[in-house]
Amino acid sequence: MDFKNKTVVITGGAQGIGRCIAEEFQKAGAHVCVIDKQQGDHFVGDISDKGTLERFATEVIGQYGHVDFLINNALPLMKGIYECTYEEFQYALSVGVTAAFYLSKLFLPHFAEGAAIVNISSSRDRMSQPQTESYTAAKGGIAALTHALAVSLAGKVRVNSISPGWIDTAYTVYDGPDAVQQPAGRVGNPMDIANMVLYLCSDKATFITGENICIDGGMTRQMIYHGDHGWKLEP
Repeated sequence: MDFKNKTVVITGGAQGIGRCIAEEFQKAGAHVCVIDKQQGDHFVGDISDKGTLERFATEVIGQYGHVDFLINNALPLMKGIYECTYEEFQYALSVGVTAAFYLSKLFLPHFAEGAAIVNISSSRDRMSQPQTESYTAAKGGIAALTHALAVSLAGKVRVNSISPGWIDTAYTVYDGPDAVQQPAGRVGNPMDIANMVLYLCSDKATFITGENICIDGGMTRQMIYHGDHGWKLEP
């Protein structure tokens, strides 16, 4: 897919899935603007802060004049109800939901024709492990924000989300139970997500909006009962 001279904004794009997305867009010829709190050759800042988002948006528009694709990828804090404070929960929602909303609003007058937003949610938007409330709430929030934005921005910007399952950002190849438990037979890696992001931003996906695509190797479709097909619960 050719994204020559397209302007792409990626939050949390300095590492993991976000970095992979940034690299794939760069290979396809795009101008990539990353914001991340990790130090590096990008805009460094905490996206939970309103002023930081405004400064970042001003810099992007000042340099490129428009935005073609916004990828809201930044990772929220994960803490459970036993340990998560009020402030930490608010921070997780600010990073995971509010920043995505506000960047969409800031760039709204500057989205180019054919623009797209892709929000990175999680399969945790529909299932949970114990003590993950801050992260799960943020991911559920951005999944819901996706279809709301898709309706509000109809005819101007397509908006979709992706819900990754187990993605190993070190590209570790697993065998044994870690792989076999997944219907796809393996653990995912960042390219599984990046490929879908680029597809959703491409001309091949112009009839897709308001959708959430779960990329989890089939794990959320697999019914598990104690004693069934070798599954065993050991509390």
